[in-house]
Amino acid sequence: MNHDTLKQAVARAAVDHLVPGAVVGVGSGSTVGFFIAELGRIRDRVAGAVSSSEKSSELLRAQGIRVLTIDEAGPIPVYVDGADEIDPGLRMIKGGGGALTREKIVAAAADRFVCIVDASKQVPVLGRFPLPLEVIPMAQGLVARWFAQMGGDARPRAGYLTDNGNPILDVHGLRIDDPVGLETELNQWPGVVTVGLFARRGADLVLVADPAGVRTQTR
Repeated sequence: MNHDTLKQAVARAAVDHLVPGAVVGVGSGSTVGFFIAELGRIRDRVAGAVSSSEKSSELLRAQGIRVLTIDEAGPIPVYVDGADEIDPGLRMIKGGGGALTREKIVAAAADRFVCIVDASKQVPVLGRFPLPLEVIPMAQGLVARWFAQMGGDARPRAGYLTDNGNPILDVHGLRIDDPVGLETELNQWPGVVTVGLFARRGADLVLVADPAGVRTQTR
């Protein structure tokens, strides 16, 4: 079974966790692309969507789904998004697609975070996937030097700016034994807009697709 088949299966399963008639928060990335296609099939049961990226907004509008701001949406019962890595405590690394800041904002506004992944994204300890940080441009070199002191190798993402107009550093060589502690620390670094650790506000439920089907895990 290929990855696209797994992504489609887990995207379809996520629809069962939505609140009929309510607004849904929508993340970004390839698995979410399949979820948006599933939303298009049930668009009459969705009041609208709050999107975490310009690309997801385009896909939603193409499915005939109204894209709302957080202020327009009111309560968001469920936010659905993928992850680049997820540990047994449902703490995640996100931001491989560059939308980490807006993803974190929409996740914070939602009552429940449903994470959709295939089994390859599950890890015992976070850090195999490089940790993304959105940074203010003038702080890029400074933040990279601070990571070097920690044993991390922070590399600018070549030719990329976020939807907010900022660069991303991808930090290699980390083993993140305390995701909440590291997220808290990095949030205090001057020039860091957002770190791609979703640990303080991890997933409430994860749907995991493998060749045997879709499994559900909760915190």
